[in-house]
Amino acid sequence: MASWLPETLFEIVGQGPAPSKDYYQLLITRLYSHFFWIFWILELKSTYSKISHCKLKKKKNDFRVQIALIFGAKILDYVFNLCEGKFDFLERLSDNLLLNIISYLDLEDIARLSQTSRRFAKLCTSDKLWEQIVQSACDHITPDMRALAEDMGWRQMFFTNKLQLQRHLRKRKQRHGSQRSSQP
Repeated sequence: MASWLPETLFEIVGQGPAPSKDYYQLLITRLYSHFFWIFWILELKSTYSKISHCKLKKKKNDFRVQIALIFGAKILDYVFNLCEGKFDFLERLSDNLLLNIISYLDLEDIARLSQTSRRFAKLCTSDKLWEQIVQSACDHITPDMRALAEDMGWRQMFFTNKLQLQRHLRKRKQRHGSQRSSQP
């Protein structure tokens, strides 16, 4: 399963606190972890998904403090989990693949999933997802319905009842009909 991972697992850059405001880069690849900070480099070489070798040109615990200070404690925990071979494969799936998977969930599950992370919140409210859900729920989508969905949003269209949709479609046709007749 690790062969599915890209070469670069994680990369983040940041600027240190004042007064130094040094530039920092943290790079995690499948084989090595690098923490660059002016003149020193932390290199973790992992073998069989475990840390087996650590070279550091400063004290060993300094890099942990620096990573936590610059990038935060969550990034530090995430980095050490990556170095120990604890990968979050779900986070590494493409948005299109996740949208396809999410489209098969029940509405309650989509609502719960949207509360788990910013990425899933964005995916669960995206028009692409709701277009897939509407298409799977409807037998046929007319060009007028498609145009209305693009105006009001696919999610809004899904949760609007039939009578309201018919009223919106009728108003939209009247509006476009009056615009066409007023054009010379």
